[in-house]
Amino acid sequence: MAKEELPGVLILDIGGTHGVLENLAVLLRKHFHLITMKEFLENKEEISKKIQSVFVFEYRPTIDRELLESLPNLKVIANSGVGVDHLDLKMISSFGVKVTNTPHAVADPTADMGMALMLASARRLVEGCQIAISPDTKHFAVDWLGVEVTRATLGIIGMGSIGYKVAQRARAFNMRILYHNRNRRRKEEEEAVGAHYCEKMEDLLQQSDFVMLVVNLTPETHKLIGKKELGLMKPTATLINISRGAVIDQDALVEALQNKVIRAAALDVTYPEPLPRDHPLLKLNNIIITPHIGTATIQAMHMMAEEAIANMLAVLNGHPIPSEVFPK
Repeated sequence: MAKEELPGVLILDIGGTHGVLENLAVLLRKHFHLITMKEFLENKEEISKKIQSVFVFEYRPTIDRELLESLPNLKVIANSGVGVDHLDLKMISSFGVKVTNTPHAVADPTADMGMALMLASARRLVEGCQIAISPDTKHFAVDWLGVEVTRATLGIIGMGSIGYKVAQRARAFNMRILYHNRNRRRKEEEEAVGAHYCEKMEDLLQQSDFVMLVVNLTPETHKLIGKKELGLMKPTATLINISRGAVIDQDALVEALQNKVIRAAALDVTYPEPLPRDHPLLKLNNIIITPHIGTATIQAMHMMAEEAIANMLAVLNGHPIPSEVFPK
C-alpha cells in the first residue's frame, strides 16, 4: 500500500528531545502515514482530513480543543503508557473520539522499577556509589548502614496490575505484604502472593516499613499522601512513588524528610518533571529521584508501540478495542 493510502497518524516529531524514537517510528510506518506536528501546522487545510489517529508519546502532542476541532476525521487517540491524566477524556469523547492506552506493556518494567527503588533506598546504593568513587575517600566507614528489605513489611497503595506484580516480586523477599485498594482482590489472588487487605489506608501506613504508591492520578488521589499521612508512617519507613508526582504533597514530603518524620523517600515521578534545579527535594541526602523511567526499557517501548498500534488499527477497522479508556 502506498504511503498516501495508509491512514494518517499525527505525532509530535521523530527523534529530538520530545519526538517518537526512531525505531518506534519504523514500527508505526508499517501501518500508518506519519505526519509530524510541524508538517500539519504548515499545511493544515490539505493534511487535516488525512489524520485519523494521534499517537501520544511522552505526553505529546498536547491534545486540546483547538487540535480536535481541526481534525474532522480523527477517530482515536492512542496513548503510549497507562496513565491518561494528561488527557481530558470527557472533552475528547464529546468529539466522538476513542482513547486507548497500553496497560499490558507497562506492568512488568514499572514493578521492576518499584523494587529497584526500594532496594536502592534501603541499602543506600546512590550514596554508596558516591562514596566508592569519590577521590576524597580514604576508607569505608564501618557504621555506614542501611536497612533490610527481606522480611520487612511492604504496604502497596493501589493493587492493580502493577501493584500486584510488585507483590509477586516482594514475596520472593519473604516480605509481609499489606495493600489498600478501592476494590479488594479475590481471596485466591491474595493468597497467591500472601497479601493482606487493609480497608483503611491509615492501618497500612502505620504498619509498613516501605510504602509504595501505585495509583492512577485522579482528583481523589491528588495529594493522597500529605502531612497527616506521612505523620502516620514509622520514623524508620521509606516512601516509594512509581505512579504520578502529584499523588504526594511535595512540600509536606520535604518537611517530613528534613525533620526525620520518615527515614527516606525514593521517587521515579515528581511535579513538575524535572524539578526546578533549586527545589528543596534536590538538596536532601535521604531521597533518591529518578527521571520517570519506570517504563524506559527497550522491550517496554517496543511493546507499548505495538500495543498502541493494535489499538489504533482496531478502532479504524471497527474491531473490538484491546485497551480502551472511558471517561468517568
